[in-house]
Amino acid sequence: MVEHWSPKPGVGSSSLSTRANKIAWYEKFILSAVEGSLSTRAKIKEMNLVNYIKDSFEELRNKLSWISWEEAQKSTVVVAIFTILFALAVFAVDKFFQAGLTEYFKLF
Repeated sequence: MVEHWSPKPGVGSSSLSTRANKIAWYEKFILSAVEGSLSTRAKIKEMNLVNYIKDSFEELRNKLSWISWEEAQKSTVVVAIFTILFALAVFAVDKFFQAGLTEYFKLF
């Protein structure tokens, strides 16, 4: 019988008992999560959402550095100009393919 060693250090065996223990752990975890009442779980989710929103606004106010108003206006103008240019380019390509396909289908 040939013994196989894993090339990765610290990798455990792949015996069925190891897999069964992992499945049992997950089953225990799921069962413990389901045991609470729906209203309690809903309240916890609501509290987590409220805390998340409060923490997000706190981070926006105090932990971020914002660009100046003038720089924001300049960036907005640049984005608007490139958006218009890109829209015109897409329009031109669309019209080109429309004309080409129209002529192609006239052949039939």
